Amino acid sequence: MYASNAPFGGNVVGLETATWRYFGKSPNLLSWAEAATLAVLPNSPALIHPGRNRETLLKKRNKLLLKLLESQTIDTISYELALEEEIPEQPAALPQLAPHLLDRVCSWRLQQPQTRFQTTIDVKLQLQLTHLLNRHHHILQNNYIHNAAAVVMDVETGAVLAYVGNVVGTGQAHGEQVDIISAPRSTGSIIKPLLYAATLDEGIVHPNTLLPDIPMQLSGYRPENFLQRYDGVVKSERALSRSLNVPIIRMLQMYGLEKFHYRLQRLGFSTINKPANHYGLPLVLGGAEVTLEQITSTYASMARTLKHFPIQNGWYHPDDFQMAHVLHEKKETQARLQKSPIQYSAGAIWFTFDAMQTLERPNTVGEWEQFDSSRKIAWKTGTSFGFRDAWAVGVDTKYAVGIWVGNADGEGRPGLVGVHTAAPIMFDVFHLLPAASTWFEAPYDEMIELPICKQSGFRALDICEKDTVWALASHLKMNACPYHQIIHLDGTLNWQVNSDCETVSNIQHQSWFVLPPVEAHYYKGKNPSYKVLPPFRVDCEVDASQSMMELIYPKSTQ
Repeated sequence: MYASNAPFGGNVVGLETATWRYFGKSPNLLSWAEAATLAVLPNSPALIHPGRNRETLLKKRNKLLLKLLESQTIDTISYELALEEEIPEQPAALPQLAPHLLDRVCSWRLQQPQTRFQTTIDVKLQLQLTHLLNRHHHILQNNYIHNAAAVVMDVETGAVLAYVGNVVGTGQAHGEQVDIISAPRSTGSIIKPLLYAATLDEGIVHPNTLLPDIPMQLSGYRPENFLQRYDGVVKSERALSRSLNVPIIRMLQMYGLEKFHYRLQRLGFSTINKPANHYGLPLVLGGAEVTLEQITSTYASMARTLKHFPIQNGWYHPDDFQMAHVLHEKKETQARLQKSPIQYSAGAIWFTFDAMQTLERPNTVGEWEQFDSSRKIAWKTGTSFGFRDAWAVGVDTKYAVGIWVGNADGEGRPGLVGVHTAAPIMFDVFHLLPAASTWFEAPYDEMIELPICKQSGFRALDICEKDTVWALASHLKMNACPYHQIIHLDGTLNWQVNSDCETVSNIQHQSWFVLPPVEAHYYKGKNPSYKVLPPFRVDCEVDASQSMMELIYPKSTQ
């Protein structure tokens, strides 16, 4: 107690602080001369310390060394060598390797004043990450983007290996003191994979399932794709990898807003603390706020669950953002983990990570950008409304990396887009880390081989061309293909007919992939192979319900 609170001159309090300030080392590495210097300082620290009355301090130190010799605590050689050592100069600055993490630890210490913490930070990686973030910041500040944060987690243990809460050196005017890692920020698209995995678990969609991708309006809310372009229909895995807003909103409608809101809270997103109807459907597009700590920990837990399949129970613990531990406490980690609930099946996580692996993403001008990476990484970016927050998170079997870029005061900037500003930093961070030798193994014990419609990805009808794929058992209850139907053609196969205008024996019956008019309008523009329905022959009466046109807006209210 005395050593921890004794004054050692100036604003230096406590033995360990003094050893670092005066000698740059821990107490157990002190020489006899250094130890004797510190031992005499608390007697009159205001009058005698390395920066004041140095001669007096030297005499007091040597007097104590003589007492140690006379009491035979040290031998003559040690005594003579100690006398030759000089006393330290002015106190050196304490290391500032992780200032934002230090602030958090200090806040914990206020609650446990007699507790000593040891962080899980890897010093070498911390220095490398700080340098990397500063290098990117020099470029970003040209666009008046002043803040960035990064965190690296060990997937296996949940331990934080590097923690850069913000770029230091921008000044308080730009909020360098704000710890972005623990600050709630708008999610953008960064939580879309969590919805995708949930719909897989429920058997609502398969990675090959087609989702509508057309302009939509819901009670005044009009979600749009980032590039304001539409594909008509798109596979769900492509909707995720391309981060298309409209198909994801459709997915949320099918899954249920309340259910997804509840699941996010169960995942540990404590900042999503308002009722589901407060967020509405924009919940999955950035309508809620989470922290970089929460999102990185969640993806790390998903990776840990998949890594330890089939022993899933207990490996999902997104609340275990382990930055430091109490030295006198023995953490019974495994016993605690066994109480943690399973949030996603290994199969759903595997399909989700598979969709997140693509290294091609659309940029702001609609062109596809190839990201260079020699290793497999499941990754996702996000951009909040108004270009205020840019996110990137990536995982492999060993590490989870989370990146945030923006302005602490919430100022938006053109070009502040996750795929442009945060993703390059994330890939550079992975280049600093030892590469994982393997990728996640597919959890085949949790999968089944399922025949699905080759074109639509839904459960196959008898009239569908089938494709056997790996799926979850929940996909057995997936809806049947809504797009294939039997059409009736004449002998030329160029005209639709019916029994009113063609002899029944001459009618040819064919299975046809038919999209609704709006979906077909957008789809055929990007898929020249799409075969539109043949028109009815002029002598055939057409049922008015078989409309070949559909209004995009406004929708019928009947």
